[in-house]
Amino acid sequence: MAPATTGPATTGPATSGPAISGFDYRRVPVADGVSLNAAVAGTGSPIVLLHGFPQTHLMWRHVAAGLAADHTVICPDLRGYGASDKPAESDSTTYSKRTMAADIVALARALGHERFALAGHDRGALVAFRAALDHPEVISRLACLDVLPTLDMWEVMHGADAAIGFHLYLMAQPPGLPERMIAVSSDDFFGHFLDLWTNDPGAVPADIRAAYLDAGRAAVPSIVADYRASAGIDADHDRADRAAGNRLRMPVTVLQQDWGAALGYEAETLWSRWAPDLRHLTTTSGHFMAEEAPAEVTKALRDLLAR
Repeated sequence: MAPATTGPATTGPATSGPAISGFDYRRVPVADGVSLNAAVAGTGSPIVLLHGFPQTHLMWRHVAAGLAADHTVICPDLRGYGASDKPAESDSTTYSKRTMAADIVALARALGHERFALAGHDRGALVAFRAALDHPEVISRLACLDVLPTLDMWEVMHGADAAIGFHLYLMAQPPGLPERMIAVSSDDFFGHFLDLWTNDPGAVPADIRAAYLDAGRAAVPSIVADYRASAGIDADHDRADRAAGNRLRMPVTVLQQDWGAALGYEAETLWSRWAPDLRHLTTTSGHFMAEEAPAEVTKALRDLLAR
């Protein structure tokens, strides 16, 4: 694989807000005009941790610190989130998971890693899933937290039960209306999910919550574009892979709440169609499990890395 055409990383804090203690911060060019903010620490085999919605890389602060004892840990803000660049949505590819996955491969390569383990939560898990399908020679291990692959997600959402995912349908609309609606009350919008999806409100302390809301307020168009892509091009990419029989070639761990019991599907069955080497685990934690149950998440990742 040819080296990515990226410039040198710049070091130093990328934001004046909260940071992961003991981690160095870098801005790393990954594509034309796009650089990612990344926190890096540790030595040993590399693992990249991708955050979900409506969070930033800070969601990994507990897990990352534990893994850095014997691994190189890289925690970026995804394209369009946090302190990473937020290019305007020029077409459906700008925030496709294929594009965002290519960012992560370029990031790791710029930091000296041609092959690495990858874990993602929520939106980050969709990016991780796409990276593992598109770059199987690069991704050695895959962990996906509390998500279904994009195509499966849309297929199980139906009837009144789909109301739980109202934001998926709102942000799937054409550009304009969803951005304006969310921007008017972004703190209420993003804060709604921080409140609704946690079993332990204390897991997201006030300074971290404020950082998430600040980041969301500054990123409404790019966050909407990310979700819009999932209703279109991302599902198309999954559909093409399913038709071609493409599957995940690496060991895979999925850790999630038992959403299937509530919505009428068997999550492990859906995941096993993509992942022959699957370990599927359920948790009693809320959605923000890396913050609510960091020891459980760290153990699941360590077990994956040992496979």
